[in-house]
Amino acid sequence: MSIPLLESTPITQNQRVDGYEVPNEDTPQIYRSTDAISNTDIDAIIWAGYRQIFSEHLILDSYRLPFLESQLRNGAITVRDFIRGLGKSEVYRSLVGDTNSNYRLVDISFKRFLGRATYGKDEQIAWSIVIATKGLNGFIDALVDGDEYRQNFDNDIVPYQRRRFKDRPFNLVNPRYADYWRNRELSISLGATVYYQAAVTGQSVQRGVRGAIPSNFLTMAASIAPGGLNYQRSQDRARNYISNVDLPEAYSQTAAQPTVKPTKVNLPYSYIPGNQTV
Repeated sequence: MSIPLLESTPITQNQRVDGYEVPNEDTPQIYRSTDAISNTDIDAIIWAGYRQIFSEHLILDSYRLPFLESQLRNGAITVRDFIRGLGKSEVYRSLVGDTNSNYRLVDISFKRFLGRATYGKDEQIAWSIVIATKGLNGFIDALVDGDEYRQNFDNDIVPYQRRRFKDRPFNLVNPRYADYWRNRELSISLGATVYYQAAVTGQSVQRGVRGAIPSNFLTMAASIAPGGLNYQRSQDRARNYISNVDLPEAYSQTAAQPTVKPTKVNLPYSYIPGNQTV
Protein backbone atom coordinates (compact mmCIF):
# COMPACT_ATOMS: atom_id res chain seq x y z
CA MET A 1 0.00 0.00 0.00
CA SER A 2 1.50 3.31 -1.07
CA ILE A 3 1.66 6.25 1.30
CA PRO A 4 -0.78 9.01 0.26
CA LEU A 5 0.59 12.46 -0.48
CA LEU A 6 0.70 14.60 2.64
CA GLU A 7 -1.47 17.67 2.77
CA SER A 8 0.34 20.98 2.38
CA THR A 9 -1.17 24.44 2.57
CA PRO A 10 -0.60 26.41 -0.66
CA ILE A 11 1.14 29.75 -0.38
CA THR A 12 -0.13 32.53 -2.63
CA GLN A 13 2.13 32.66 -5.67
CA ASN A 14 2.00 34.66 -8.86
CA GLN A 15 1.44 31.62 -11.05
CA ARG A 16 -1.78 30.79 -9.17
CA VAL A 17 -3.45 34.04 -10.24
CA ASP A 18 -4.35 35.15 -13.74
CA GLY A 19 -2.31 38.18 -14.71
CA TYR A 20 -3.04 41.26 -16.76
CA GLU A 21 0.51 42.10 -17.77
CA VAL A 22 1.35 43.60 -21.12
CA PRO A 23 3.32 41.04 -23.17
CA ASN A 24 7.04 41.77 -23.22
CA GLU A 25 10.37 39.95 -23.53
CA ASP A 26 9.70 38.08 -20.28
CA THR A 27 6.51 36.54 -21.62
CA PRO A 28 7.23 32.82 -22.21
CA GLN A 29 6.92 31.43 -25.71
CA ILE A 30 4.56 28.48 -25.85
CA TYR A 31 5.66 25.49 -27.92
CA ARG A 32 2.65 23.39 -28.93
CA SER A 33 2.77 20.27 -31.07
CA THR A 34 -0.68 20.91 -32.56
CA ASP A 35 0.68 24.12 -34.11
CA ALA A 36 3.67 22.37 -35.73
CA ILE A 37 3.40 22.19 -39.51
CA SER A 38 6.99 21.38 -40.48
CA ASN A 39 10.11 19.60 -39.27
CA THR A 40 11.50 22.94 -38.21
CA ASP A 41 8.62 23.38 -35.78
CA ILE A 42 9.23 19.91 -34.36
CA ASP A 43 12.92 20.74 -33.93
CA ALA A 44 11.94 23.85 -31.99
CA ILE A 45 9.70 21.79 -29.71
CA ILE A 46 12.46 19.25 -29.07
CA TRP A 47 15.03 21.90 -28.18
CA ALA A 48 12.50 23.72 -26.00
CA GLY A 49 12.02 20.48 -24.08
CA TYR A 50 15.78 20.06 -23.64
CA ARG A 51 16.14 23.65 -22.42
CA GLN A 52 13.30 23.30 -19.94
CA ILE A 53 14.20 19.92 -18.42
CA PHE A 54 17.98 19.79 -18.86
CA SER A 55 18.54 23.57 -18.57
CA GLU A 56 20.79 25.66 -20.77
CA HIS A 57 23.88 24.26 -19.05
CA LEU A 58 23.27 20.68 -20.17
CA ILE A 59 22.42 20.97 -23.86
CA LEU A 60 25.20 18.82 -25.31
CA ASP A 61 25.20 16.41 -28.23
CA SER A 62 26.24 13.61 -25.90
CA TYR A 63 23.13 14.20 -23.76
CA ARG A 64 20.65 14.01 -26.62
CA LEU A 65 18.16 11.13 -26.71
CA PRO A 66 17.73 10.21 -30.41
CA PHE A 67 15.20 7.47 -29.67
CA LEU A 68 12.80 9.86 -27.94
CA GLU A 69 13.31 12.47 -30.65
CA SER A 70 12.48 10.02 -33.43
CA GLN A 71 9.34 8.85 -31.64
CA LEU A 72 8.15 12.43 -31.24
CA ARG A 73 8.88 13.22 -34.90
CA ASN A 74 6.91 10.17 -36.03
CA GLY A 75 3.97 10.96 -33.78
CA ALA A 76 4.42 7.77 -31.73
CA ILE A 77 4.51 9.74 -28.46
CA THR A 78 3.11 13.05 -27.29
CA VAL A 79 5.03 16.02 -25.96
CA ARG A 80 4.08 14.95 -22.44
CA ASP A 81 5.66 11.53 -23.00
CA PHE A 82 8.76 13.21 -24.42
CA ILE A 83 9.05 15.36 -21.28
CA ARG A 84 8.51 12.25 -19.16
CA GLY A 85 11.34 10.47 -21.00
CA LEU A 86 13.71 13.38 -20.41
CA GLY A 87 12.96 13.29 -16.69
CA LYS A 88 13.57 9.53 -16.51
CA SER A 89 16.78 9.69 -18.51
CA GLU A 90 20.18 8.89 -17.06
CA VAL A 91 21.24 12.47 -17.75
CA TYR A 92 18.61 13.91 -15.42
CA ARG A 93 19.35 11.27 -12.80
CA SER A 94 23.11 11.76 -12.75
CA LEU A 95 23.25 15.56 -13.10
CA VAL A 96 20.18 16.55 -11.05
CA GLY A 97 18.87 13.64 -9.02
CA ASP A 98 22.11 12.24 -7.65
CA THR A 99 23.68 15.61 -6.83
CA ASN A 100 20.93 17.04 -4.63
CA SER A 101 18.94 16.22 -1.54
CA ASN A 102 15.34 15.11 -1.98
CA TYR A 103 14.07 18.51 -0.88
CA ARG A 104 16.06 20.41 -3.48
CA LEU A 105 15.28 17.79 -6.11
CA VAL A 106 11.58 18.40 -5.49
CA ASP A 107 11.99 22.16 -5.87
CA ILE A 108 14.06 21.88 -9.06
CA SER A 109 11.69 19.32 -10.60
CA PHE A 110 8.65 21.47 -9.83
CA LYS A 111 10.33 24.36 -11.62
CA ARG A 112 11.19 22.20 -14.63
CA PHE A 113 8.03 20.13 -14.98
CA LEU A 114 5.30 22.31 -13.45
CA GLY A 115 6.73 25.76 -14.19
CA ARG A 116 6.62 26.97 -10.59
CA ALA A 117 8.55 26.78 -7.34
CA THR A 118 7.32 24.72 -4.44
CA TYR A 119 4.87 26.24 -1.96
CA GLY A 120 7.24 26.14 0.96
CA LYS A 121 8.93 23.42 2.98
CA ASP A 122 5.75 21.45 3.64
CA GLU A 123 5.29 20.67 -0.04
CA GLN A 124 8.94 19.70 -0.37
CA ILE A 125 8.62 17.29 2.55
CA ALA A 126 5.43 15.78 1.17
CA TRP A 127 6.91 15.11 -2.27
CA SER A 128 10.26 13.94 -0.89
CA ILE A 129 8.33 11.05 0.65
CA VAL A 130 7.15 10.19 -2.87
CA ILE A 131 10.79 10.06 -4.00
CA ALA A 132 11.71 7.88 -1.02
CA THR A 133 8.90 5.41 -1.68
CA LYS A 134 8.61 5.39 -5.47
CA GLY A 135 12.06 6.45 -6.59
CA LEU A 136 12.93 9.11 -9.13
CA ASN A 137 10.96 7.50 -11.97
CA GLY A 138 7.84 7.20 -9.84
CA PHE A 139 8.24 10.82 -8.77
CA ILE A 140 8.47 11.97 -12.41
CA ASP A 141 5.37 9.95 -13.27
CA ALA A 142 3.48 11.50 -10.38
CA LEU A 143 4.35 15.00 -11.61
CA VAL A 144 3.61 14.43 -15.30
CA ASP A 145 0.40 12.48 -14.65
CA GLY A 146 -0.83 14.95 -12.03
CA ASP A 147 -3.78 17.28 -12.42
CA GLU A 148 -1.65 20.43 -12.29
CA TYR A 149 0.46 19.33 -15.23
CA ARG A 150 -2.58 18.33 -17.28
CA GLN A 151 -4.45 21.54 -16.55
CA ASN A 152 -1.55 23.78 -17.59
CA PHE A 153 0.25 21.84 -20.34
CA ASP A 154 -1.91 18.83 -21.23
CA ASN A 155 -0.38 16.49 -23.86
CA ASP A 156 0.96 18.89 -26.47
CA ILE A 157 2.62 21.86 -24.67
CA VAL A 158 6.22 22.01 -23.49
CA PRO A 159 6.32 23.14 -19.81
CA TYR A 160 7.39 26.72 -19.25
CA GLN A 161 7.86 29.07 -16.33
CA ARG A 162 4.56 30.65 -15.51
CA ARG A 163 4.45 34.38 -14.78
CA ARG A 164 8.09 35.32 -14.24
CA PHE A 165 8.53 38.79 -12.76
CA LYS A 166 12.08 38.81 -11.47
CA ASP A 167 15.26 36.77 -11.11
CA ARG A 168 16.57 34.37 -13.70
CA PRO A 169 14.41 31.85 -15.50
CA PHE A 170 14.12 28.53 -13.71
CA ASN A 171 15.89 26.64 -16.46
CA LEU A 172 18.97 28.87 -16.09
CA VAL A 173 19.49 28.00 -12.43
CA ASN A 174 22.39 25.61 -12.09
CA PRO A 175 21.02 22.41 -10.53
CA ARG A 176 24.38 21.23 -9.22
CA TYR A 177 26.51 21.87 -6.18
CA ALA A 178 24.19 23.06 -3.47
CA ASP A 179 25.56 23.26 0.06
CA TYR A 180 24.34 19.73 0.68
CA TRP A 181 26.35 18.29 -2.22
CA ARG A 182 29.42 20.41 -1.49
CA ASN A 183 29.53 19.30 2.15
CA ARG A 184 29.00 15.69 1.10
CA GLU A 185 31.90 15.79 -1.35
CA LEU A 186 34.11 17.50 1.24
CA SER A 187 33.37 14.84 3.85
CA ILE A 188 34.23 12.11 1.35
CA SER A 189 37.53 13.76 0.38
CA LEU A 190 38.47 14.21 4.03
CA GLY A 191 37.60 10.64 4.93
CA ALA A 192 34.69 11.70 7.17
CA THR A 193 37.07 13.82 9.29
CA VAL A 194 36.01 17.31 10.23
CA TYR A 195 37.80 20.08 12.09
CA TYR A 196 36.12 19.43 15.43
CA GLN A 197 36.83 15.71 15.31
CA ALA A 198 40.46 16.40 14.50
CA ALA A 199 40.82 18.91 17.32
CA VAL A 200 39.27 16.86 20.13
CA THR A 201 40.84 13.50 19.40
CA GLY A 202 43.97 12.31 21.15
CA GLN A 203 46.16 13.50 18.29
CA SER A 204 48.15 16.69 18.30
CA VAL A 205 45.86 19.63 17.65
CA GLN A 206 48.07 21.12 14.95
CA ARG A 207 48.50 17.82 13.17
CA GLY A 208 44.80 17.03 13.47
CA VAL A 209 43.72 20.41 12.11
CA ARG A 210 46.10 20.12 9.17
CA GLY A 211 44.72 16.68 8.45
CA ALA A 212 41.17 18.05 8.33
CA ILE A 213 42.06 20.85 5.92
CA PRO A 214 42.63 19.94 2.27
CA SER A 215 46.17 20.49 1.09
CA ASN A 216 45.02 22.48 -1.90
CA PHE A 217 43.35 24.99 0.44
CA LEU A 218 46.57 25.53 2.37
CA THR A 219 48.47 26.06 -0.87
CA MET A 220 45.85 28.49 -2.10
CA ALA A 221 45.84 30.43 1.17
CA ALA A 222 49.64 30.71 1.13
CA SER A 223 49.61 31.96 -2.46
CA ILE A 224 47.23 34.83 -1.74
CA ALA A 225 48.77 35.93 1.57
CA PRO A 226 49.43 39.69 1.23
CA GLY A 227 53.02 40.84 1.59
CA GLY A 228 54.49 44.05 3.00
CA LEU A 229 54.42 45.51 6.49
CA ASN A 230 51.85 44.77 9.08
CA TYR A 231 50.73 48.35 9.67
CA GLN A 232 48.44 47.52 12.55
CA ARG A 233 51.20 45.76 14.45
CA SER A 234 53.73 48.54 13.64
CA GLN A 235 51.34 51.21 14.92
CA ASP A 236 50.74 49.35 18.18
CA ARG A 237 54.48 48.84 18.67
CA ALA A 238 55.11 52.55 18.15
CA ARG A 239 52.46 53.51 20.72
CA ASN A 240 53.88 51.15 23.30
CA TYR A 241 57.37 52.51 22.74
CA ILE A 242 56.28 56.13 23.13
CA SER A 243 54.33 55.42 26.30
CA ASN A 244 57.45 53.93 27.93
CA VAL A 245 59.91 56.68 26.95
CA ASP A 246 61.05 59.01 29.77
CA LEU A 247 60.94 62.63 28.68
CA PRO A 248 63.92 64.85 29.66
CA GLU A 249 63.51 67.58 32.26
CA ALA A 250 63.87 70.28 29.60
CA TYR A 251 60.47 69.35 28.24
CA SER A 252 58.64 69.17 31.53
CA GLN A 253 56.19 71.91 32.49
CA THR A 254 57.91 72.68 35.83
CA ALA A 255 61.37 73.17 34.39
CA ALA A 256 62.59 76.69 33.59
CA GLN A 257 62.01 77.57 30.01
CA PRO A 258 65.12 78.72 28.14
CA THR A 259 65.18 82.36 27.01
CA VAL A 260 66.90 83.95 24.04
CA LYS A 261 68.36 87.47 24.56
CA PRO A 262 68.69 89.90 21.61
CA THR A 263 72.21 90.52 20.48
CA LYS A 264 73.21 93.78 18.83
CA VAL A 265 75.00 93.41 15.54
CA ASN A 266 76.59 95.91 13.16
CA LEU A 267 74.93 96.04 9.78
CA PRO A 268 76.45 97.62 6.68
CA TYR A 269 73.65 100.19 6.71
CA SER A 270 70.73 101.15 8.91
CA TYR A 271 67.28 102.07 7.71
CA ILE A 272 64.68 103.57 10.03
CA PRO A 273 61.35 104.84 8.61
CA GLY A 274 60.99 108.59 9.00
CA ASN A 275 64.65 109.20 9.81
CA GLN A 276 66.91 108.13 7.00
CA THR A 277 70.61 108.15 7.66
CA VAL A 278 73.13 107.06 5.13
